Amino acid sequence: MVQRINDALRRFPVWPLYVLGALPPVWFFYLGLTGGLGVEPIKEFEHRLGEIALQALIAALAVTPLRRFTGISLLKFRRAIGLIAFYYVACHLLVWLLLDVQDPARIWADIVKRPYITIGMLGFVLLIPLALTSNNWSVRKLGAARWKRVHWLAYPATILGSVHFVMLAKGWQIEPLVYLGVILALLAVRAVPGRRRART
Repeated sequence: MVQRINDALRRFPVWPLYVLGALPPVWFFYLGLTGGLGVEPIKEFEHRLGEIALQALIAALAVTPLRRFTGISLLKFRRAIGLIAFYYVACHLLVWLLLDVQDPARIWADIVKRPYITIGMLGFVLLIPLALTSNNWSVRKLGAARWKRVHWLAYPATILGSVHFVMLAKGWQIEPLVYLGVILALLAVRAVPGRRRART
């Protein structure tokens, strides 16, 4: 069964993932213009983009544990998932800059004064080198070992993204804590087998 799934995944092209990933922000923008995002459309637009970004980062983290424990390999799609996550983070940031804040003089002040924005911006900055090196040329130029070290930035960036969500939530909300818990669990699952291998 697992082999049949992997064979089907190998035949499935990657490009539809990019197309499907690019469409929701356009749809959300349309909903915002037509009253489909509620009484605070800009805030809802920001929230939806940020949440999908976090979900995509979690999906990228889950690729290795999924292969390890089930045998199902989504490695072919991990780069696309990571780039889609960066795309959503960038869209989330642009909505905040262009539609929410609007005043350039306020941007730096908000980054400095509001810890959840500071943490979110730091997570975005950590994702930039990952996005820039998510191509075969960068792997060849950096070498596999250096390239892997650069892409370890995905782990702190994802944690920062989830902490940003927790701090942004008003009052006691379970959903942001669930995201944080899932991320920490995935990182723990990835780390434990590595330590076991080191002892053998």
